[in-house]
Amino acid sequence: MKLLDRLAALISRWGKVESANESVAKVDFEQLSDALQYRIQNKRLFSQALSHRSYLQLNDDDSLGSNERLEFLGDAILNLVVAQYLYNHHESAPEGDLTKNRSRLVNRKSLNVYAQQVHLDKFMLMGISAAQAQGRGMEKILADAFEALIAAVYLDGGYEASRKFIERHIHIAVQSGAVRTEDENFKSRLLEYAQAEEYGIPRYVTINEEGPDHDRTFTVEVYLGKEPYGVGMGKNKKDAEQAAAEKALQKIQLV
Repeated sequence: MKLLDRLAALISRWGKVESANESVAKVDFEQLSDALQYRIQNKRLFSQALSHRSYLQLNDDDSLGSNERLEFLGDAILNLVVAQYLYNHHESAPEGDLTKNRSRLVNRKSLNVYAQQVHLDKFMLMGISAAQAQGRGMEKILADAFEALIAAVYLDGGYEASRKFIERHIHIAVQSGAVRTEDENFKSRLLEYAQAEEYGIPRYVTINEEGPDHDRTFTVEVYLGKEPYGVGMGKNKKDAEQAAAEKALQKIQLV
């Protein structure tokens, strides 16, 4: 913890984020607190966490700074919390498996899931060009901002508050299936079953697409022969097909 404490001190001194709450950016902190399920004390700190560097061109308060330094600290805290969690809850897992699972829980795709859980895009402070970013551009902005929020919670409420914040969102994401830590390939298992039962190759049909281009949600239905066997959703067609295959396997009681 000493390393994190030193990093926090540097953030405080150089980033000026521990100053009073005056001149905070225009953020609805009541809604933000509800979304984060955390009682915010230092509003200026969270304003900085939400500030993309493009926002500085529109903001007269030069002392606010972008969220990049907080992102750096948040990344370290996230990796520590996830490593500690996996170490404590998977006592028999070898180092290689722990490393693989940690990577899945902290990668950009997973960070975007956590960001969506708190509707982070509604609170971001960005310039026009950044706000118009799509696809991977917006994914990076939101992933970085979520790490910055982790640092804000840590600096504002301490390590225990940041640990609970991180573990809560990981638990929600894993339980919903939005983030996976296993190597399970449901499409391959369904294909093996379909061929063994002479259904032929499973057919995946996209039945719905919704949301803006940078945040699409796909709904896919899988057919064995002419019969529908499962519907799944995901942020891309590949994930939606995996979810549909999992539903099909549940229907035929193979998972």
